[in-house]
Amino acid sequence: MTKLWAGRTEAETAQLADDFNSSIAFDSRMYKEDITGSMAHAAMLGAKGIISQAEADTLITGLETILDDLRNGALQIDPKAEDIHMFVEQVLTARLGDVGKKLHTARSRNDQVALDFRLYLRGEIDELAELTKKLATVITDKAEQYKDAIMPGYTHLQRAQPVTFGHQLMAYAFMLLRDLDRLMDCRRRLNLSPIGCCALAGTTYDTDREMEARALGFDGIVLNSIDGVSDRDFAAELCAALSIEMMHLSRLSEELILWSSWEFQFIELPDAYTTGSSIMPQKKNPDMAELVRGKTGRVYGDLMGILTVLKGLPLAYNKDMQEDKEGVFDACDTAKMCLSVMAGMLPGMKARIDKMRKAASEGFINATDLADYLVTKGLPFRSAYKISGALVGKCIKEGKTLDTLSLEEYQQAEKLIEADVYEHIDLDTCVQKRASAGGTSVSSVEKQIDSVRRSLGQYHGEND
Repeated sequence: MTKLWAGRTEAETAQLADDFNSSIAFDSRMYKEDITGSMAHAAMLGAKGIISQAEADTLITGLETILDDLRNGALQIDPKAEDIHMFVEQVLTARLGDVGKKLHTARSRNDQVALDFRLYLRGEIDELAELTKKLATVITDKAEQYKDAIMPGYTHLQRAQPVTFGHQLMAYAFMLLRDLDRLMDCRRRLNLSPIGCCALAGTTYDTDREMEARALGFDGIVLNSIDGVSDRDFAAELCAALSIEMMHLSRLSEELILWSSWEFQFIELPDAYTTGSSIMPQKKNPDMAELVRGKTGRVYGDLMGILTVLKGLPLAYNKDMQEDKEGVFDACDTAKMCLSVMAGMLPGMKARIDKMRKAASEGFINATDLADYLVTKGLPFRSAYKISGALVGKCIKEGKTLDTLSLEEYQQAEKLIEADVYEHIDLDTCVQKRASAGGTSVSSVEKQIDSVRRSLGQYHGEND
């Protein structure tokens, strides 16, 4: 295939160099964006009289035909082409002759690839946002189902205070809301058109960049032509947002793995999202959660890759920037798959409420409530804390719990303790008393659920 940049040099490039230089293997996924952008460019060229309206109409029709042929399989992308941009233009020229050669007027591959990349990632962000909303909804629904199921809350992976399973799950719902905000922020900064920046310095033609931007759904144009072709902040920012989101999914995965283990037995994951062992028939392995946890590392790597590519580049365009796509594409593909798997797995997750409550009753996680009770009797908190700790120590030595200590034993430790202590340290009471904003009581969790659902509703149809 003849190279569109041929003319400056006489010798043919080596086949190895051609293979090394080619990006068609991965940028071909942007064919729709490339053709759509070219159609908008042709329309602008015709409207401004840079080419005739008849020529513009011919180009647009030819591009529409190529798009249809690629979609229905009548045309196959040539793997020998240098990139998707040259492939489309060469097919167009082969079909239309000299008219096809006019499409590239007043633009460069530099601004063309920047345009395609922004258009493609804008679509990816919209898809990622929908998947994030779906998972947040699934988690919120599951939290409502278990809003009153008592379990131990942990710090340092040690049983700390009683919480509800719904409260624990809602922490992840709020993480996903922040992930959604980051995606939308990234989309807003990305949604400026670079087309018309040309190679780096703009063009001598009387173009209308705003017309092209409006036609392609952009909010405006990049105002500096050098920045327009050299900026890849949006790609790095998207990888950063996805790295944080994958970190959240990885933390959730870790808890699902722990909770489903024989040591915890807090949950049972659906059979459809677990595997077995080749030699141990008793095993039910949480492989999907483990893979989500593992795939987080590759998204981190994608972020470091794009940051490293960009860190030392002089302005404006450099061929290094061809390395901007594979990592970002991988980050998007990986995050979409992980979000989809999580959203498919969690509806079938069952909480073993009895196991959760039993664990909550055995870890002295009502010790803080005992201290708070003593404060209500007039003791300073630090004194109450010391007495509560001493009673926990007594229980450990004697194989008891705070619930099974007799009133006489309590009063030996502190004469202010009365029979109402048992009500105050009851697990249900401990949970329901924590009705402060953001707390673990059922009423507080219900408010959190309502808040997340309202926030998710604000995003509904935003990018339709």
